[in-house]
Amino acid sequence: MLLNPGERTMWKKAVLIVEDHPLTRRGLAALIADEHDLVVCGEVATRRDALRAVAQRPPDLVIVDLVLEGGDDGLDLIKALKIQHPTIPSLVLSMHPEAVYAERALRAGAHGYLNKQQLDETVLAATRRVLDGRIYVSEALGMTLAAHLVGGAKSSLSPLVALSDRELQVFRLIGEGRRTREIAQILHLSPKTIESYREHLKQKLGPHTATELLRRAARFVETGEIW
Repeated sequence: MLLNPGERTMWKKAVLIVEDHPLTRRGLAALIADEHDLVVCGEVATRRDALRAVAQRPPDLVIVDLVLEGGDDGLDLIKALKIQHPTIPSLVLSMHPEAVYAERALRAGAHGYLNKQQLDETVLAATRRVLDGRIYVSEALGMTLAAHLVGGAKSSLSPLVALSDRELQVFRLIGEGRRTREIAQILHLSPKTIESYREHLKQKLGPHTATELLRRAARFVETGEIW
């Protein structure tokens, strides 16, 4: 859904919502719509539709989920926005654990990260902070980043932090029950390349069989943990 040109006022900041779950999308849209200084200019569920919407009517902010419709990955969208529309900030709203994804999202170009459990006034505070040209992270993440910068401390004990963005994408898709050929189609890679990623995941995460890798990946999709 896209806002008609006449509905957007000069003094309201326009927000594009990129989210694959209709209920979450509607709840977020309703929360924003109640604000006097904000307006939802569009609601989409895929990376392609998001880029098309931004090109047609550039918003002031894009709120992005990390898991999109059809297997799309929000990190890829954030990277594309950074390249194609560098002046438009993005804010991640995700169910995935901050310890695994937040720094990764910020490196990709996002200007903030918060969990879907914070679908309340925190979202509005984060939205306004990013629209004001600042970065939004939780207090816990801020302390972790500060320790990392000052003392070189590791940002997380999770073994998933050692994965590349592509390896983590493959791991998530495995956890969703997608087979090698389907993952290859989603990521526009060859099945042979996906098999190589599977082997890398086994080496980095420890499982020695495809069944154990699937079990850990499914647990990650369900809970954010692998053990």
